[in-house]
Order: sequence, then structure tokens, then C-alpha cells
Amino acid sequence: MVAQSKTRRTGQRPGKGAIKAPIPAGRRAATAKSPVLAPARPARAAGRGTVRTAAPGVAPAAVAAAAPSASPAPAVQRLTVGEEQAGQRLDNFLLRHAKGVPKSHVYRVVRSGEVRVNGGRTSADYRLTLGDELRIPPLRMAPASLKTVAPAQMPAILYEDEHLLILDKPSGVAAHGGSGIAHGLIERVRAARPHQPFLELAHRLDRETSGALILAKTRRCLVALHEQMRAGEVDKRYLVLVHGDWVNDRQHVRLALTKRTLGGGERRVFVDEGEEGMESHTVFVLRARLEGFSLLEAELKTGRTHQIRVHLSHLGFPIVGDDKYGDFDINRRAAKGEFGTRLGRMFLHAFFLQFAHPVSGVPLQIDAPLPSDCADLLDARDPQGSARAHRPVRGRPA
Repeated sequence: MVAQSKTRRTGQRPGKGAIKAPIPAGRRAATAKSPVLAPARPARAAGRGTVRTAAPGVAPAAVAAAAPSASPAPAVQRLTVGEEQAGQRLDNFLLRHAKGVPKSHVYRVVRSGEVRVNGGRTSADYRLTLGDELRIPPLRMAPASLKTVAPAQMPAILYEDEHLLILDKPSGVAAHGGSGIAHGLIERVRAARPHQPFLELAHRLDRETSGALILAKTRRCLVALHEQMRAGEVDKRYLVLVHGDWVNDRQHVRLALTKRTLGGGERRVFVDEGEEGMESHTVFVLRARLEGFSLLEAELKTGRTHQIRVHLSHLGFPIVGDDKYGDFDINRRAAKGEFGTRLGRMFLHAFFLQFAHPVSGVPLQIDAPLPSDCADLLDARDPQGSARAHRPVRGRPA
């Protein structure tokens, strides 16, 4: 009561007047920022020491009291690299291991030496090897209220074994989250398979592209797949409907491509035969002519971003439904059903994969059926339209 009376006489806030009263020991860590609790720094240091020695996943009471809205602060972790992590870059491992931690924070703790490999400092691009001992410091997570949980969704499975998972990705679903997209296909599949220890995209498809998408269930499989793709040993084919009458039965298109950022921040790909352009090669095979439209089979020899879309647009054959490189009037009319049935998506479908199994070496051939909205449009233009799309493809050309 004496402290309260003095507070009223001096005009101090009750909180400052009450600090002269004894403070229980259990509350000191929670009030470490108070100017009367001298020395304040030792109290904070004790809290950090507790974090280092606490059991994994158990947050110190001091941290929980100081930031009740944040996720519990993890302890220092010591991990041993296993077969699934061997060969992975350190930064990619950390980003995967500590989901929700900003990239800038991950790179900062690596540069500062807080992350240790076998007791020493290293760089973010270090490749982990089997048996490496990692020391990972406590990483500040975003408040739990700001995180959203990916819905558990599993698209149609085209093939699966202990190493591979090949899915039929629907149009309109991004392959992965980012750039304003909270959750992509990979996040949803991980949510549907919570006990799968490893699940990564082997390649990507554009958001509006449907069809066969390969996921790796082991790192060994992922590394082998990437080697096959770099060597051009994975045969990927697409079905695409373009506006216009395609002439040649078979045509090789070699047009170098480059990425540019437009004034509004939008990123686009352009044909660029100068020094900045990257070699890009697509083979197009005519499947059918459909009264002002052409059904093509596209085979990728290189895998540049938006390669099929930009090659066709540059040649004057825009893909029906392509809202970035296509003909906007044709897209509008297709969405209204003026060409027989409504099509509210881009007509680009990854329908065929052929490659050797990355672990067993057994030849694999994967077929993804044409979605019904695309098949309906083909049949509206030609009664045999969808049948032409489903006929067997030719083998890999010599």
C-alpha cells in the first residue's frame, strides 16, 4: 500500500510504482526488460542457455511468457545426415527442415557460423555427405496464427512404387507454393501423406498445364531423375490445341529464349536470338486439323520456362486458353462456348512420359488421359477429335 500511495502522489504509472516490491523468482525471466531488474542481461543470457540445453521441441517458460503469440522457440538441434539427405545443398536442407523460416534468416545463420557441419563453419552451397554432423541453432518461426495448413489432396495416381509417385496434375493447380500461392500440389500431397519422410518434385508444370508430374520419394531417385533429364533421357510429350492451320506434319523449332521483367513486375519469356537467349528446341507433330484449329503433339528437347507456349505464339499459332501469350479474343470466345463447348483453361496437357526407372532401370511408359473438357472441345470440332488425341504415339525418333 505504501508503494501505491507514493505512486498517486508522484503521478507515476502504477506499473513503475510497484516495481520496488519484491518480485517472485519465477517471474524474473518474464519481466527481463524491466529497468529495475538489474542486471537484465544475465537474466536474458540464462534464458538463452536454457534454450540450448532444453529437450527438442520444449520451449523455456521465459520465452513463452515474453512472446505468447509466437510459436515455441526450438532448442539447438544436432542431426546426423542420412542417405535421404546426402548430396543435398545445406541451404536447401535447412529451408526444407525449418519450414516457415524466411530464407534471409537461414542464410544469415549460415554466414554467421551458427550452423556448423562437423564442428566447423561452412557455406550455404555445401553438399551434405552421409554421416555429417549438423548443429542447427534455434530458428525464429513465424507466429502460428499467420501460418495456414495445406489441405490434404491427392490427385489421380498414374504410377507409384517405393521410389516414384507420378500424378495426373489438374489444370489450375500450381506445382508448388510461392509468389502469392499459399499451397501448391506438392504441399497438398505432403499433407495427404504425412508419414512419407521424403517427397519432392522432380520437375514442374505450369499452373494451367495438366498432366503427368513426377515426384520422387527418395533422394536417390531424385538425383538419378535429374541426371536423366540433364542428359535428355526423359521423353516428355504434350497435347496442345492452337488456333490456325498448321502446315508441316513434323517440324523442329529452335528459337532461343530469355526471361525479362516488365514494368509492372510481371515476368515473361521472349524469343531472343542474341547473347542472352538460351538454346531451346521443341519438335511439333501434327495430329489433326480441326476447322481453324490444329491439334499438335509437342516433344520437349530442352525444358525452358514456357517453352512450348512462347515457341507457338512466336510462330503465330497461339495456344487456345493461354492468358499470357495467347489470343485474348479467341480465349474469350472459347470460354463462352463459341467453338462447340466451353473451355475455361489452357489446352496444354502433359500426356506421355517415357524413361528408365531411376533405380531399377526398368523402362517405364506413363499415359495421362486427356481431361474431359479438352476432349469435349475436340469432339465438338470433329467427331473423331478425341480419338486422334488418344492414338498411340510414335517412339523416340532417332
